Amino acid sequence: MTERKFIPRRVVITGIGVVSPIGSNKSAFWDSLRNGRGGIGPITRFDISDFPCQIAAEVTDFDASAFLDRKELRHMDLFTQYAMGAGIQAVENSGIDFQKCDRERVGVIVGSGIGGMITYEKQVKIIQSRGPRKMSPFFIPMMISDIAAGHLSIRYDLR
Repeated sequence: MTERKFIPRRVVITGIGVVSPIGSNKSAFWDSLRNGRGGIGPITRFDISDFPCQIAAEVTDFDASAFLDRKELRHMDLFTQYAMGAGIQAVENSGIDFQKCDRERVGVIVGSGIGGMITYEKQVKIIQSRGPRKMSPFFIPMMISDIAAGHLSIRYDLR
């Protein structure tokens, strides 16, 4: 049996971007943290009348059109729009020039337990009410959890 040689790997976090219930940019987020402002409030995104819990931490101050054009927005679930906003902020914050980088050695990681549930819910309703032929061809690409990292990679031509 051969002994494995340990090769140290370097990972560099180059910039910070944030989309959260307490702020959707670095300064708003930091200000909320420093001043003890929470992001908990009444749920506004769906009917809560039958639910015992009617509060949550929703993102309320994010404008995806500041980062994405209308066509991109139509083809992205809200979770991907959040990831794109945070990712674009992080790249801008870093000052990185991808023209000077080996794009084969740059990675994008977006942590997500599940993908586009808003898209999933909407498309299931369409299938049930209007049939499968009316389902969006973007259903799966909008829903899968790794699509957020994929869109960031495409935007910056990272491989």
